[in-house]
Amino acid sequence: MSNRLTQIATRTGDDGSTGLGDGSRVPKSHLRIAAMGDVDELNSGLGVLLAEPLPADVRELLVAIQHELFNLGGELSIPGYSLLKDEAVLRLDEALEHHNARLPRLAEFILPAGTRGAALAHVSRTVARRAERALVALAATEAVNAAPRQYLNRLSDLLFVLARVLNRANLDGLGGDDVYWRSERLQRQQG
Repeated sequence: MSNRLTQIATRTGDDGSTGLGDGSRVPKSHLRIAAMGDVDELNSGLGVLLAEPLPADVRELLVAIQHELFNLGGELSIPGYSLLKDEAVLRLDEALEHHNARLPRLAEFILPAGTRGAALAHVSRTVARRAERALVALAATEAVNAAPRQYLNRLSDLLFVLARVLNRANLDGLGGDDVYWRSERLQRQQG
């Protein structure tokens, strides 16, 4: 991973292929490239979320996650290489436990809505799920380490929890509660 970009427009991809970190070239439609792209999109989505007013502990956590996602992208770019460590998955587990402990139990499904920060966390959650699916598809054809798949699975859960935290943070004066799905069952019980 010592190579750094010195030139952005190389034109080497004009034929529909792209270079991996080990020097090999694959089609841009390759499952590995799809997984890398989804992880990159997820990291970019977190960058947009970080542009919002956030509680300090959530901001610090998301910045650390961005670095770990960059490691994950690096690992994906070099087949057989390991960059994302098991400790990264453990940190997500600890963050999940910490933030979820402060939330009320859910009695109903919630909509991906609420404050702008919460909605952006939900968008990133869905991208994390897509990245996880892309990684599972890649693992069906090539060897992939377990930690990246576990990391993306935990991260999507954590982003769901953080969306709930952000709906309650009230940093922009709009916080409050989750936006609950109005199911027919719930309406009958309340009616």
